[in-house]
Amino acid sequence: MVNKIEHIGIAVKNMDDANVLFEKMLGVPSYKMEAVESEGVLTSFFQTGNNKIELLVATNPESPIAKFLEKKGEGIHHIAFDVDDIEAEIVRLKNEGFVLINEIPKKGADNKLVVFLHPKNTNGVLVELCQEIK
Repeated sequence: MVNKIEHIGIAVKNMDDANVLFEKMLGVPSYKMEAVESEGVLTSFFQTGNNKIELLVATNPESPIAKFLEKKGEGIHHIAFDVDDIEAEIVRLKNEGFVLINEIPKKGADNKLVVFLHPKNTNGVLVELCQEIK
């Protein structure tokens, strides 16, 4: 079962500029920057109350974020939902007919296991499921 929106991911071209912008806008600094080498991305997280924003910048030209930026430009990349049992959600969603980009959870940023649902099945929205690594 989905618990809540975990974060909203935003693709950016320049992390330094985006960090300054979001710090001014949200009134708080980034609480964590983290590279996810397997995805070719550098992330920066902001939290206000229960809400989180993840900024994503490509670290190589072949990364999914680089391709997204080339095709669509800066903006919302994905919405992530928190789940308690990612394996059970994978089974449930596959049984409901959803197509997953990765069916085996992988380590993502901010101490999470993640899988992604293909946007062709989710009205064009890339959906990420996140489970806290215990």
